[in-house]
Amino acid sequence: MIRRGIKVTACVLAATITISGNAITVHATSMDSVLPAAGLGLTLEEGDSLKNVDRATTATTQKEIIEPLAAVSAEEEIAEEVQEDFSNLVIAQVNDYVNVRSIPSEEGEIVGKLYDKSVGNYLEEENGWYKIESGNCTGYVKAEFCVTGEEAVELAKEVGTRIATVTTTTLKVREEPSTDATVLGLVPIEDELTVSEEIDGWVKVDIEEGTGYVSEEFVTLSTEFVKAESKEEEEARLAKEKAEREAARAAAAAAAAQNATQNATGSTSATTGTTPTVSGSSTGAAVANYGLQFVGNPYVYGGSSLTNGTDCSGFVMSVYANFGVSLPHSSAADRNVGSDVGGLENAQPGDIVCYSGHVAIYIGNGQIVHASTAKTGIIVSDANYRQPLAVRRIF
Repeated sequence: MIRRGIKVTACVLAATITISGNAITVHATSMDSVLPAAGLGLTLEEGDSLKNVDRATTATTQKEIIEPLAAVSAEEEIAEEVQEDFSNLVIAQVNDYVNVRSIPSEEGEIVGKLYDKSVGNYLEEENGWYKIESGNCTGYVKAEFCVTGEEAVELAKEVGTRIATVTTTTLKVREEPSTDATVLGLVPIEDELTVSEEIDGWVKVDIEEGTGYVSEEFVTLSTEFVKAESKEEEEARLAKEKAEREAARAAAAAAAAQNATQNATGSTSATTGTTPTVSGSSTGAAVANYGLQFVGNPYVYGGSSLTNGTDCSGFVMSVYANFGVSLPHSSAADRNVGSDVGGLENAQPGDIVCYSGHVAIYIGNGQIVHASTAKTGIIVSDANYRQPLAVRRIF
């Protein structure tokens, strides 16, 4: 795990010497308000001089002061680092989106859109406009439609998704924050888990088997935000959506023609299993139907056999391999394949639905097919049984 470094700033001490009777007392007072007011005191016996002070004693005394100071400074600095992470953010607060322009003026060319609750990095301010960098988009947004500073720090905690990325080969998720607790499930390296709480070296995460705890030692923590969409990205998305709508209409027309022919000839086609409603591409529906053939087969951690046992990402990978598509054996990596569809409300059969530490295939009618757990195997579930992190489209 990559640990966060802590900077400890050394403070200059001014020493005052008081001679009283046969003892010389050295008092060190702080030149910096960070140090405790009590300061540092050393007493020399009669006949001793400052040069004869036992260095080990001095080092021990210094350690006793520096260690509590370092602990306090560490806590303060961690809080400051969290503040710094978010204080440079610009977050849109609008009904839909605010335009990102090439210059700080409404006359500027629109180079992208910063949607509501989307986030950019603050670069500078000019005449009531913020220059930001967000995703593949750099430009200016009107300050009146965004929040920054302390307000952005607080809002970032609500709109950001805290993610724990696994850094060990196989991570044990436990029922309680203790190495003695029962193991709830296993998660492979590089998987990304949604974090709900961070306490005493443990992180509370969501996995397919339920909510559990992982040691902070074996994950790296980060916060994800929705970024701006550039003009080029929007144009590409709209073109792709148009093509998909046309393909869906063509598929629906072909299905209607086939049904009409079958009705005219009196023939029917037998189907087995659960068939999703064809509302997307014909290939996507075929992917969903193919995955449904394996419902009831076993779940095996690390596996990719649709008959003898597979885990969630192995299931998605193997189903898509049947259609000539190579996908990674990783639920985290699946979040970056294909194109984003904007949520379950836009999902079509064959889309890949990504959750915290889990992935599934959408089959239509608000349902998914997935290799769930060792207890359940490959099953059909409601797609919203957990909060999806992304929905990705291949076909």
